[in-house]
Amino acid sequence: MLLQTGDWIKGTLRDGELIMGYIESLDTSGIVRVNVVTSDNHEVIGKKVTMLGERVKRLPVSNVSNKAQIQFLIDLALSTGDEEWFIELTSKLNAMKQLLNQ
Repeated sequence: MLLQTGDWIKGTLRDGELIMGYIESLDTSGIVRVNVVTSDNHEVIGKKVTMLGERVKRLPVSNVSNKAQIQFLIDLALSTGDEEWFIELTSKLNAMKQLLNQ
């Protein structure tokens, strides 16, 4: 499975710390730059780390099906500064609200 910029991943840093985040960039030599969203090492949360692509695994894309999930993801999009994703999620949430009002 090939990694791409924007993929959500989980991985292990050299010292064994677990991380979850998304790929900000990658190069042809297999090095990925990850924006860390959560980790068991609180010092790396919110930072960018560089690691080998072989130390990460792409997370499966999940289908969001309820309001609470969308609201959680909207918060995540805000905290990561992903404007495009935020707009997509708020559109889904607004569509759900319109269906309920009909």
